[in-house]
Amino acid sequence: MKRAIPLIALFVSMATSLYAQEMELGAVEVEEQITSTVVKDVAGEEVRSADLADALYKLDPDIQLIRRSGIANDIILRGLRKDNINVLIDGGKIYGGCPNRMDPPISHILSNNVDRIVVKEGPYDVENFGTLGGLIEVDTLAPEKGFHGEGNLNVGSWGYRKIGARVSGGSDRIRVAIGASTESGGQYQDGDGKTLAEQVDAFAKLHPDAAGQTYMPMYHEMKAYRKKTAMAKLYMDVADNQELKFSYTINRSDDILYPNSKMDAKKDDSDLLNVKYSAKALGEYSKRLDIEFYNSWVYHPMGTYYRNAAMMMGVFENIMNSRIYGGKIKNEMDLLKGTLTYGYDGSKRRWEGHYASNGVPTGVFSINNAITENSALFMKYGKVVGSVELDAGVRYDMSSVNNDDPAVSGKDYYAFSGYLNGTYNIDESMRVFAGVGKSSRVPDGKELYFQDKTGIYYGNPDLKQVSNYEVDLAIEKDFEEASLRVKSFYSKLKNFIAYNFTNSKYENVDAKLYGISVDAAYSINDYIYLEGGAAYQRGKKDTPLTGQRDKDLPNVLPLKANAAVVYDYDESLSAKLSAVMAKGWSDYDADNGEQKISGYTVFNLKVEKDITKRLEATLGVDNILDRTYAITNTYADMILTSGGGIPMLLNEPGRYYYCNLTYKF
Repeated sequence: MKRAIPLIALFVSMATSLYAQEMELGAVEVEEQITSTVVKDVAGEEVRSADLADALYKLDPDIQLIRRSGIANDIILRGLRKDNINVLIDGGKIYGGCPNRMDPPISHILSNNVDRIVVKEGPYDVENFGTLGGLIEVDTLAPEKGFHGEGNLNVGSWGYRKIGARVSGGSDRIRVAIGASTESGGQYQDGDGKTLAEQVDAFAKLHPDAAGQTYMPMYHEMKAYRKKTAMAKLYMDVADNQELKFSYTINRSDDILYPNSKMDAKKDDSDLLNVKYSAKALGEYSKRLDIEFYNSWVYHPMGTYYRNAAMMMGVFENIMNSRIYGGKIKNEMDLLKGTLTYGYDGSKRRWEGHYASNGVPTGVFSINNAITENSALFMKYGKVVGSVELDAGVRYDMSSVNNDDPAVSGKDYYAFSGYLNGTYNIDESMRVFAGVGKSSRVPDGKELYFQDKTGIYYGNPDLKQVSNYEVDLAIEKDFEEASLRVKSFYSKLKNFIAYNFTNSKYENVDAKLYGISVDAAYSINDYIYLEGGAAYQRGKKDTPLTGQRDKDLPNVLPLKANAAVVYDYDESLSAKLSAVMAKGWSDYDADNGEQKISGYTVFNLKVEKDITKRLEATLGVDNILDRTYAITNTYADMILTSGGGIPMLLNEPGRYYYCNLTYKF
């Protein structure tokens, strides 16, 4: 059923975000709280490249990187990926165009534009559509009054070059910020010295039916990507208690190589518009009112432009377009010595793709204009009772998913979501947390309607929506010179959507996912401190998929740990030696293309120095020991991945040197 989305609605609520790991990414200072990890100033600290996924992977043991290219990589959060985790940029949504996640949502915003990131784990978000197992909120840099600016130059191994600039200024009433950057990089080499193209060559030698996947000689040493970005922001105080925020972000990427897919991207272009109006102190029934609107679109043509398959059969393309627009209205008020928030959330997502041969459409759609519409009412309530902080929330979703193929009917989905949690402050140094929640997400256009180039459906239009029933427990303790936090969760996934490699179809299956993580920090003295964390997850299907035996849930990373020693000599000089470690893969979904991967330990070093009051330099080397290793277990639902039915594992970069110079004024 097609459903018109209301422009305005209101409603009721109960409580702020439940146990969620809130991670504000940026500088070296870390504030540990039972519900948050704060790292300040992403743009200032994550200078290695624009790849935000790579930065998240190195900072949070609960996050795994999915390596697809030299840039534009994807992530797994506590064993869940794709639409099972939600991504917001300045409160707005964006979805990549590629059905095989060449351009995941998090790749459409760059680290040099980011102020902070909040990573919320679990089903503890009722404000946004589709938060099944986690929410990632990205806040970009805000304009400041006065006049400020900076320019930066970044160089690195394998021909990496980046130039960027940003200016910001204004008065108390009006503030404006404008920024732009251009960036390019060659094919990185793994620890054995193999480029991206050479890794594909090595794979094809083992699997001769993947010979068409190799790169043509003329493109064998081409650059891995080129990227240009621009961002403009306007903040206006329309009254003493009212503010209007406007932002527009543009991303233009060209010739991005995706070696473990059969295709590369000619373009990854995206635009994201956000508008937000806020008013405070409107009376007894509204201490804050927010009205938000967003509109984003992505253009992603991918094809065999540079592969040997094009020499034999011509250039074959899958040209994708994705767009979503929506908005939210929410009101916050005091009620019974607590805070009540209620509102409406709505969106409309369009996803379309068609095949072309030598520039001529074949008449076959990969996704035939899939439309996902959602309307929802939500409310939250939070209150402090003595030493206990109580939070609760509810949401009711009305959704529909349709496409333009008359032979495949659309579906309507309805769902209640909610959570209840509490934090007990035992004393000033120790707190415990407990929470329970339920959330849902509907199948996406690929899972329902995807077709291959011959018109055969891989999608399953009969899929049910996924529901997550989860319990979380956590404890945090502060010592005189140290801190410790332990978190655990158990998740029951009803109708989890999994890809069945045996019959090339998506299907629902019940599953369970559970895990534990530990974060700790210790100050040795005024100059040196240690920080680190470890995370372990395990996932099992209740029953194997049709025609299979393996019950392992896909994409569940083994034991992973992050550790670092930080030396702060003074305000002008600091150094950080960090390590990322992981156990080898012993539990993996072999029936669906996952493979055994060895464990690894990788060391990275970064030194920051203020040369003058305005000029800063950052020098770094990643993978100091030049280790050859892979971290991503390529799951078979990337339909366009590799030949011979065996997904190609892509090695990580070898030893990488970089230098960044920033001049501020």
